[in-house]
Amino acid sequence: MTRHFLEINDLSPTEIQTVLDLAEDPAPALSLQRKGVALIFEKPSARTRHSMEIATIELGGHPVYVRPEEVGLDVRETTEDVTRTLMGYHAVIAARIFEHSKLERMASVSNVPIVNLLSDDAHPIQVLADLLTMRHEFGRIDGLTVAYVGDANNMARSLAIGCSMLGATLRIAHPSGYGFSEVAKAALQAAGADPIILGSPIEAANGADVVYTDAWFSMGQEAEMAQRRSDFAGFQVTEEVMASAKPSAIFMHCLPAHRGDEAADSVLDGPSSRIWPQAHNRLHSARGLLAWLTGAER
Repeated sequence: MTRHFLEINDLSPTEIQTVLDLAEDPAPALSLQRKGVALIFEKPSARTRHSMEIATIELGGHPVYVRPEEVGLDVRETTEDVTRTLMGYHAVIAARIFEHSKLERMASVSNVPIVNLLSDDAHPIQVLADLLTMRHEFGRIDGLTVAYVGDANNMARSLAIGCSMLGATLRIAHPSGYGFSEVAKAALQAAGADPIILGSPIEAANGADVVYTDAWFSMGQEAEMAQRRSDFAGFQVTEEVMASAKPSAIFMHCLPAHRGDEAADSVLDGPSSRIWPQAHNRLHSARGLLAWLTGAER
């Protein structure tokens, strides 16, 4: 049966741990040898493109980067027809896309795995890297407390589900009006995830093992930049926020960081920061996922 990866709970907890094990394999099987991986990008990304291309190469495959004007999903051809074409060439189709429904439509007609590289609803491939980073740091994920400070966006949704699945507790502090959407609430409920909503960053970070944040505005939200900066005043991760967490706590950020906004430079560049190992784990976790989807230890 073809398996797709549109949200983190498309894998079971045991399967997530297997993917993380494969991510740490220093000599992975060449499960993509002489095979292609299509990488469709409706919006660009440094970490996602580089990690997916190199992960594909490390498994023996050939990545093909596809710009939006080359396929024109629902413009030149329907999303379904583009998928039917590409699945005849590639072992995996991965897409960084705006509308999550396009990924669901791709999966509905595809006989090769569809991978969500980010959508407006979810960012599960980042969560694999996050979980890998936590496992490296603490030797476990079960029992950890993760404090997320900022917009309850696609990143927060996927992180909440992933933490819940592996036994970690997620707390989130966000400004009024930036809570989970109704779609996200339904997804969280369906996944059995119940993040704790708190009123301030210091309250959320109190005694936490991990303090996590994301940009206050993302690609496509530039017109909201000034309003969001005003609304998120008081929700910056500062040294004071980090001091509320455990002495052993680490700071994480999915990047890119807007310096001066969501986290102080002294935190981004400080001794608790793990943002660069976290970013580099995008490669290892992508390799583990691709290996698993293409038959390793399945």
